[in-house]
Amino acid sequence: MLRLTQWGLLAAGAALLTIGLARQEHREVLQKAVMICLECIGIG
Repeated sequence: MLRLTQWGLLAAGAALLTIGLARQEHREVLQKAVMICLECIGIG
C-alpha cells in the first residue's frame, strides 16, 4: 500500500510539473524573482 501511494504521488507531481511547463509558468516565476531581487537592491 505504501509503495502504491509513493508511485501515485510521484505520478501526480510529474503531471503537475508537465502542466506548469506547458503553461509557461516557469517564466512568470522567474520574472517575479528578478523583480524582487531588483527591488531589494533598489533598482526596481
